[in-house]
Amino acid sequence: MPRRQKKTAKVVTGVMALCMVAYIAGPSLYWHLNETIAESLHSSCPPCLCDCSSQPLLYIPDGLSNHSFLDCMRREEGSEENESSFTEMVVEELKLREAQAQEDEWRADRLLLDAKKAASQYSKEADKCSMGMETCEQAREKSEATLDEQRRLSYMWELRARQNGWKEGPNVVSSDVII
Repeated sequence: MPRRQKKTAKVVTGVMALCMVAYIAGPSLYWHLNETIAESLHSSCPPCLCDCSSQPLLYIPDGLSNHSFLDCMRREEGSEENESSFTEMVVEELKLREAQAQEDEWRADRLLLDAKKAASQYSKEADKCSMGMETCEQAREKSEATLDEQRRLSYMWELRARQNGWKEGPNVVSSDVII
């Protein structure tokens, strides 16, 4: 029995290995074979070995009936038409994309120009504001200096008046000035 069990285990392992290989490689082989078969079915018209321009239209080469000859010609014309149609579509698509890219570039340039104008305007306004602030600051400093000078002069005149006998009355408001 142990021999028989070993043999069975080997067979089961072999079958499992084959199943795993089929599971892994099976789908790709299936699609590859499917594509190959589909390609061979689509080329049912044998290639025309004739030069259609040099032979009359009703000439039928050996082995071809008039119907298959015309079908062959239609397929060749159709493939050329499809190819030229495809080429025209690609060219048209490229033209559309180029036009779209140019429009996008123009729009981006316009937005950039507008942004530069706005930045320039804001810069001018900021410069004006800075100059105004400097002017205000200079005027404030000048008025403070003038006020200090006036307070000093007022204090000096008040001091001289007191030295000459002036006294504060009920109608006179004193200022507390410290110099």
